[in-house]
Amino acid sequence: MENKGLVSIVMPSYNSEKYIRASIESVLNQTYPYWELLIVDDCSTDKTVEIIKSFKDDRIKLFQNKTNSGAAISRNWALREAKGKWIAFLDSDDEWLPTKLDTQINFMIVNSYSFSYTDYVRLTDEQDQKRLITAPNKMTFRKIKKYCYVATLTVIYDLEKVGLIQIGDIKKNNDYAIWLRVLKKVDGYHLNQCLALYHRHKGSISSGGKLKLIKWHYYLFRRECQYSKIHSFFLTICNLWYGFWKQIIYSRNFKDESC
Repeated sequence: MENKGLVSIVMPSYNSEKYIRASIESVLNQTYPYWELLIVDDCSTDKTVEIIKSFKDDRIKLFQNKTNSGAAISRNWALREAKGKWIAFLDSDDEWLPTKLDTQINFMIVNSYSFSYTDYVRLTDEQDQKRLITAPNKMTFRKIKKYCYVATLTVIYDLEKVGLIQIGDIKKNNDYAIWLRVLKKVDGYHLNQCLALYHRHKGSISSGGKLKLIKWHYYLFRRECQYSKIHSFFLTICNLWYGFWKQIIYSRNFKDESC
């Protein structure tokens, strides 16, 4: 396997004992071996840290917050520690397919892209409902403001082109905040392949009600982006509108057991 640059994988964790073993194993099973997995644990009170330490691989690096700080602070720390050319993201309850890194890095190198994202399958806790989630072919800063079409577990960007990204201490939508900063610098491109599995749990952030979604989006644009109240409210409404259409245009039932 040709070394096309080290991939720094950002993984925040908190009380993930049910899922993190499978997440880490999906990284270990990558056909592309040149990676480092940067796990920042946010004061877990279960066996998460014990499970992480059970993996004896020097490429897995554990950092531990002294106080419970949230995913934004954890991701910031991992990004500061990253030594790779490429930055990738995987939450501690999601998984990659084995060819994810190899396929996506080749796609970026061949096309000279600095930011890319892929399709993924969304699974419920019961795993009796599968949805294939896709995305627009090109993502710009203007487009990402209207809706976050980009899923965290699908992203890779070129650190040499983008530079160090650090976001404010926002408790929700912190991945969205990262994409807003990155796409100010480069455009993003869609790789039309399913390369990841997203686990949607009952009570998760993405399962929250509409009122909570409105509040979190408004805080993102008002506090993190520092837009005016009117502009923040307008972008929040845009996100609700385009989110509705995403479920129709970019989501469909999925039955292929290979993904």
